[in-house]
Amino acid sequence: MNRALARLGRGLRAVAGVPVVLLILFEEWGWRPLSRALGRLARWPPIARLEDRLRQVPPPIALALFLTPTLGLLPVKLLALWLVHAGQAGLGLALIVAAKLLGTALLGRLFVLTEPQLRHYRWLAHALDAWSAYKQRVKAWWRSTAVARAATRVAAAWRQLWRRWRARRCG
Repeated sequence: MNRALARLGRGLRAVAGVPVVLLILFEEWGWRPLSRALGRLARWPPIARLEDRLRQVPPPIALALFLTPTLGLLPVKLLALWLVHAGQAGLGLALIVAAKLLGTALLGRLFVLTEPQLRHYRWLAHALDAWSAYKQRVKAWWRSTAVARAATRVAAAWRQLWRRWRARRCG
């Protein structure tokens, strides 16, 4: 009986782990690159000054700013749903994707700029630390799987092919 429960528990953890792995992949391949891309705008002096001011805001304002992109893009997403309802499914879907990308980029950039202020909230600092530790454990588990090792080999082969192709084309 105990073995059956242990197997069931492992199976449930594996199934529940899929959304977590997807969330971590989104963070690694979505949040961070989009935030860095948006950060390139900081080379423009007005944006650089704005970012400097954002780094100085007190914790309550940092928290409010951090929530702003989510709330600010809600009307855009509702418009996208209306477009889908009105028979403009492609346009509505494109608007949802654009809003998601923009919202993710803004949220990521705001987090980078205001993380020290946000960490003044002990509950948030604890949650961020716990998430980071959990994420490291999930990444270590993922890297140990045969699927991840195979995907790494395939990605390395594609990168090598890409480099050869570019060397021939550009060189």
